[in-house]
Amino acid sequence: MFYQLDSDKSFEQAVSDLEAAVKNHGFGVLHIHDLGSTLRSKGQAFQEECKVLEVCQPAQAARALKIDMRLNMALPCRISVYTENGQTKIGMVSPGKMLGMLSQDTELAPVASEVEQKTIEMINEAK
Repeated sequence: MFYQLDSDKSFEQAVSDLEAAVKNHGFGVLHIHDLGSTLRSKGQAFQEECKVLEVCQPAQAARALKIDMRLNMALPCRISVYTENGQTKIGMVSPGKMLGMLSQDTELAPVASEVEQKTIEMINEAK
């Protein structure tokens, strides 16, 4: 269900490299959620770093929504860069598996597969 890799890069370098990889693969970064800073700003003693990039390829999103409009609740795709016990990690929930759980429409499988392949390539490139 998850695709996740360890990275030897610093947290900030991995985030920067992931942003570049997203653009290199024809996707856009819609928003970056800085969960670590948000939690700390709310008084939580959260020691790890965590940024979640919302990424989208408009043509693929439109294809998925034409097949099943309810999928708007699962879009855009999210790729996370985070630390765990000092180790930088990059990962995501598998788009193919997630969308397959949400919709049984067979037309969705090729769209989900294409998006999953591209997002895996992005993570591998940023690692």
